[in-house]
Amino acid sequence: MRAMVSSPSGGYRLASDVPQPAPQPGTMLVRVHAVSLNPYDAKIVEYRVGAPGAYVGGCDFAGVVVAVGPAVTRFRPGDRVLTINTHGGFAEYALAVEDLSCHVPDAMPYTQACSLGLAVGIAGLALFQEPGLNLPLLRGPDLGQVNGHQDEAVPAAAVPAATVLVAGGASASGTMATRLLKLAGFNPIVTCSPANNALCESFGASACFDYHSPTCGADIRLHTDNTLAHVLDCVTDAATMAMCYEAIGAQGGAYVALEPTTNTVKYTRRDVRADWVMANTLLGDPCTLDGVYGRPAAPEHRLFAGRLFRLAERWLRDGDIWNHPLEIRHPGLESVGPGLQDLRAGIIRAKKLVVPLEVAA
Repeated sequence: MRAMVSSPSGGYRLASDVPQPAPQPGTMLVRVHAVSLNPYDAKIVEYRVGAPGAYVGGCDFAGVVVAVGPAVTRFRPGDRVLTINTHGGFAEYALAVEDLSCHVPDAMPYTQACSLGLAVGIAGLALFQEPGLNLPLLRGPDLGQVNGHQDEAVPAAAVPAATVLVAGGASASGTMATRLLKLAGFNPIVTCSPANNALCESFGASACFDYHSPTCGADIRLHTDNTLAHVLDCVTDAATMAMCYEAIGAQGGAYVALEPTTNTVKYTRRDVRADWVMANTLLGDPCTLDGVYGRPAAPEHRLFAGRLFRLAERWLRDGDIWNHPLEIRHPGLESVGPGLQDLRAGIIRAKKLVVPLEVAA
């Protein structure tokens, strides 16, 4: 089959002789119809330069189930599916893990479906698990069960709507985090460019702050009466982290990022717990990358992700979650490389890059 594989000199190359994977227990073989491009895809291949063996990139894709492995019960051949994996999506066929997959509504194009899985997974992990913010899920039916808590079905009025700041609110992870916070009964506020205020508000942000402003952190602190205690940073550079630290109230709180944090800011406040999450742990397996990206096995994250994707399937069906604005590239695996170059260059703003694949009828 054709696939985008790692090149010994860095980046991806198109190969036409890649073996088609076979479904194993708990997995499904999917004919890929569309893939989304994520910063992770651009970074991981460079991190693997010099590693043995060819690596097929792509962690966020959608398509049609072709075959199922033993113990798969929710899906059958012919089902439309969106899914995430640590790799494999930049190919004509890829393996999907059953409990990290959702049925795609018939009316939803694959180009939309492929953009949802990673956003749901990483936002949920960062907000509702450790080492993320581990926010309590008390408002609304079934939400408590996602975190393994007993669902008390607490009336919304009985639980204060705590404010959570999402820095980088106009990113794909930011809009999904905002949406999940809104569904869980929190009060999301965001930082973004003023041009993206309407976008962020459409996902549920109650207030938007201009990250260009030198008083952004102080403005948020004033808006929250010096009580902000929870921050998700979807940007994760030193300047944004410093702004988030300034926004957190006098009693301190928790700051979680989607990339490794910088120590120059991390230890400027002892009353702030700072950490970061990575999507690899959603699979539950150890991450064997070197340095800060190495992580032990996290079976609790796999259990959480399975519950979250079950709930996300219902949210998707009921119209409670939807995709970030898309930029759809020319069909074909050949478009993956240029798209990842644009991500590296930082020229993609408030859009999610998607590549449809040419699938014969």
